[in-house]
Amino acid sequence: MEIIRILLRPLHSWIWLDTARRGRKLLRFAEIEADGGRDLVRAAEVTPDPLLRRLFLFHARDEQRHAELFRRRGAALLKALPGSSRSGLRADWLAPGERGLDDLRIEELKDGALLAFLHLSEKSAATDFASYRDVLERDSSTRAVFEEVLRDEAYHMNYTLSQLVRVSPEHHRVLLWRTRLSRLWKGYLRLALALASVISGLILTILYFTVLVPFGYLAKRAALQEPTGWQPVATDRGSSLDRQY
Repeated sequence: MEIIRILLRPLHSWIWLDTARRGRKLLRFAEIEADGGRDLVRAAEVTPDPLLRRLFLFHARDEQRHAELFRRRGAALLKALPGSSRSGLRADWLAPGERGLDDLRIEELKDGALLAFLHLSEKSAATDFASYRDVLERDSSTRAVFEEVLRDEAYHMNYTLSQLVRVSPEHHRVLLWRTRLSRLWKGYLRLALALASVISGLILTILYFTVLVPFGYLAKRAALQEPTGWQPVATDRGSSLDRQY
């Protein structure tokens, strides 16, 4: 994992170097954290375990606080920029934030499966956030936001794993591996969707210059050969009243 972080460091440095992209990504992180907080509140409502209910509510409160931290910092970065600099590439799939509950159906999940997903999601988010923090030497305010969030992520990783072992002592490893495979599959789908978008854009660009431009030229050339104005119609057309044409 550390080798991957080192290899991706130049990519993360490029992504977070641009102030406008930094601000937009932080606002996106705020949306994900807030959505995850709402899902955790729902999980607290449906779980029959009183201890998990309390922990989920504490976790949801942390997610809402993270959302506010990201939102406040992202808005401050964008507010300091001229209007023309606030749009552009966000590169979500190259530097994702926390995945939240990934649109899972909370009511259909047992506590063990939900805890396994939460543990792996928090672990992945902590790894990503640590990488982003390390490349933000020139932005101490944004770096401080990630450091504060990382402290909570460490607690979330620990409590979800300990509770998973408690509620499913015999099958917690199976649940973790099943969740890993599911996350890998969803990650592949996200990557495939991003690549498909890039490839389709490239193909449409090629078609535009190789098909549409020559076709447009030929259409204009044919239009120039057409006579202008009203043209006489042959006398035998439309003379019969017993047929349509």
